[in-house]
Amino acid sequence: MRKTGATKSHEITRKFVLLRAVSCLFVVSSLLVFAANASFFQQPSEIIGEIKKIEYKLLLAKKLREIPKQNFNVNTAPTAFILTGGGKNKIAVSRWVSPKRTRSYPYERVYNTLSHPGKKATVIPVLKDEGASGDRDFIQWDTISLMSLLDVYVIPAYYNDATRAGGGGGGKITDQKFDNEFVLAKIAEIENFKATALEWNLKQLREIAPLLEKAKTAYREIAKKTGVALHGESGVDQFARRIKGNVEEFMRLSRLKAQEAQSREFVTLQPKESLASDTKGRVTITDGFGGKYFFTCDETSKRGKTIHLIEAKHSRRAKMPNETDIKDGLLKMMLYANLQNVRVGGEKFDHKPVLRLTSAKLQGAISSESKPEDFENFCKTNLLSPEQKEFLRTLFNEARQNRFSVRLESVAQMTAGNSEIVPKV
Repeated sequence: MRKTGATKSHEITRKFVLLRAVSCLFVVSSLLVFAANASFFQQPSEIIGEIKKIEYKLLLAKKLREIPKQNFNVNTAPTAFILTGGGKNKIAVSRWVSPKRTRSYPYERVYNTLSHPGKKATVIPVLKDEGASGDRDFIQWDTISLMSLLDVYVIPAYYNDATRAGGGGGGKITDQKFDNEFVLAKIAEIENFKATALEWNLKQLREIAPLLEKAKTAYREIAKKTGVALHGESGVDQFARRIKGNVEEFMRLSRLKAQEAQSREFVTLQPKESLASDTKGRVTITDGFGGKYFFTCDETSKRGKTIHLIEAKHSRRAKMPNETDIKDGLLKMMLYANLQNVRVGGEKFDHKPVLRLTSAKLQGAISSESKPEDFENFCKTNLLSPEQKEFLRTLFNEARQNRFSVRLESVAQMTAGNSEIVPKV
């Protein structure tokens, strides 16, 4: 019997559906094979650990310049310095340019103050508004809690001056300056404060809401002066209402934002990262001060009952990542080296922190666990300057004294799978 057009159309549709079903089965089976073999699907679960106290020997902290309190201005001072009062009172001070860590490198500045035997303080903007077409960030609980863990007194401060950005940034403000008199008054309070950094920082938390009012008023004047529209004040009011007299709510909001950032970073490859694998891992750290920190390891690797927590820094044009990058990584090592009760998916593990430095301009690899003769040969082969060699030697020494590893290697060495420090999963 002759087939009608409708019958032919039905057969064509039936064959197409069968073909799609076969294709889907092939894709699913391929994915199952890939899942069984690829390390991507063998990533560890969330890594959880505790920190009770920080014990760490700093060897790379810069010698800080001493700045007299007379005619002092926090906006023109170095980003980390020693403030002197004419007597024995000396306080190490660092300055953040944003409440958000990822917009700058505040950890390096804090790191450089930690070797000071006296009090350490850090000035952090409670709020930074770059203009309606830019970003607006608020200070976070876990930043303050982390500083408490490091015995650093936090000075939440506010900007009261700025200029209109030129060029293509006309819709933003720049060159923001702290209220210097306010910062000086807070430093004087810290000098006379008899309790711990933790107690001071908790006291500052209770004063965040009125400080936000000062910031809001100051930004109103900055908007008039520069002619730049800023973000609406309702967001500041909402933030202030939520945290006013309620530290628990401040903690909850901050942690929610930190967890969201952790999740974004977990699936994002940063432009400066050069990783041997995609085995990123979430690390959640708790401490005795109510702090909870949400970090993302650039790489993780398991060998038996030991998990490696790897912070990666990469340089495309230089033979090593710059000092700022490295010190940012060292603060992570400071935390990871003091972790206790490390668990992965509820199972207890030993752990090994690793700072992995990579460069497209190097040949071979060297680590803090290498023999002295191998170190000398590596420096000679790569024509490292005396300053680079001394920096690297001190960095390796800091790693050995603080129970973590540093590995410096070429991208070719890493991608060839020849990493000895971090075995493949």
